[in-house]
Amino acid sequence: MGASKTLSLSVLVPVYNEQHLAVECLNRLRLLAQCEFLSSVEVIVVDDGSTDLTPQILADYERSLREPSSDTAGRRIRWLFCRHQKNRGKGAAVRTALERASGEITVIQDADLEYHPRDLIKMLTVFLEENADAVFGSRFVSGGPRRALLFRHQLGNKLLTFLCNLITNLNLTDVWTGYKAIRTELFKSIPLVANDFRLEPEVTIKLAKREARIFEVPISYFGRSYQEGKKIGWRDGVLALGAMLRCAISDDIYQADAHGSRILARLARAPRFNAWMADTIRPYCGERVLEIGSGVGNLTRRLIPRTKYVASDINPLYLQTLANLEVDRPYMHTAYCDVTDLSSFPRIDAEYDTVICLNVIEHLDDDRAALLNINRVLAPSGRAIILVPQGPGNMGTLDSVLGHRRRYTREILVELASECGFSVKTIIDFNRIGSLAWFLNGKILRRRTFGLGQIWMLDLLTPLLRRIDRFLPLPPLSLIAILQRRPEVQVTNTNSHQAV
Repeated sequence: MGASKTLSLSVLVPVYNEQHLAVECLNRLRLLAQCEFLSSVEVIVVDDGSTDLTPQILADYERSLREPSSDTAGRRIRWLFCRHQKNRGKGAAVRTALERASGEITVIQDADLEYHPRDLIKMLTVFLEENADAVFGSRFVSGGPRRALLFRHQLGNKLLTFLCNLITNLNLTDVWTGYKAIRTELFKSIPLVANDFRLEPEVTIKLAKREARIFEVPISYFGRSYQEGKKIGWRDGVLALGAMLRCAISDDIYQADAHGSRILARLARAPRFNAWMADTIRPYCGERVLEIGSGVGNLTRRLIPRTKYVASDINPLYLQTLANLEVDRPYMHTAYCDVTDLSSFPRIDAEYDTVICLNVIEHLDDDRAALLNINRVLAPSGRAIILVPQGPGNMGTLDSVLGHRRRYTREILVELASECGFSVKTIIDFNRIGSLAWFLNGKILRRRTFGLGQIWMLDLLTPLLRRIDRFLPLPPLSLIAILQRRPEVQVTNTNSHQAV
């Protein structure tokens, strides 16, 4: 771990009826101020409608922080106190605190003294050393003292963790751990709905669906009995089963944003369809590839390895997912690339022989400028693979939601390519049955999203559809143009590229 690497930390502390333990919990957090690689620490305490003396105790603690004290550690931490007027549950308290978090990493700290903040130091080092997205503290991996208590409770935990692992295809040992540290930007981008302990499987499953790099670190655990105030019980376990089932079938893994991440996440639920698209363009791909608009890498995974493969996007959430892909792939690089801004194009030692740009230029005000930029970064006689929606008459509500400015015809696409210095090698009609579904949903029913059942059906039928597609008497939903840069066309290059 390099000495120059530092992190800023937000600690979320949900509190409910912990009048005897809350102060000690907060005092223990002061040790974080001594951590050398933490550039700043903030503690956000949310009293979740406590009915005992907790509100008064927290108010007294907040006042004490403003008084002169020989203990300066508490003053090196930024403290923020909030309160729910009514009890809403741990999940609700965490969401309230998360809205106010500003550190690079966010961790949840329960106020019941079952977890000790000294273990947070071990967890946080993983973010610096392993490029982690999330680190869970596991009570069941050896490495620290653990109070022997509640065997039946542990059995229930292991069963629920097993079921959660079946859903996520992860091998976690402790899904229900109270210590979960997550990159704040990622954490905030996940829509959380659970108000109680169902938050634990919800966070885990949605992180897995976002393909986050999750690590586990052994931690100490000092569990308390129900007589001592333990709040989670068998009813929470039953509720957790329903939560896991709901999260398993849901694709609600992105907050609404300007990039249309929610709809694109739903479209990603069709791996056979994505494989069909990759198989269609693979014969035209070279060895030095720039993919523009890679999303979360559904196509990227099917086109690598290559001598050099640069996956790019403008959505920072997608770029983080793509960056996780490159960790064990030395030939791959992730970069920001705005197709309308030539200076943002990443450069490689040799020019690209292939640029892949699928479902991108229809979103742009100036598609001609985008194709000119693609031409400029290609080697002489290099290829551009461009996929666009076909059929101006099929323009409907789905196009509006996705931000489509236009749909194309063959003639329009050929003319555009010629103006931008390309010759057209071939144009492939792609997904004829999809044109009918698009017309029904976007023109007749005027829907603004795809039904999850429709996506599943599309994926189920794809092996059949790809075999009969060219025989269907329907116009294609998309056109895939294989373009070749005309060597005789001189296009001014630029020296402002970012080297990768």
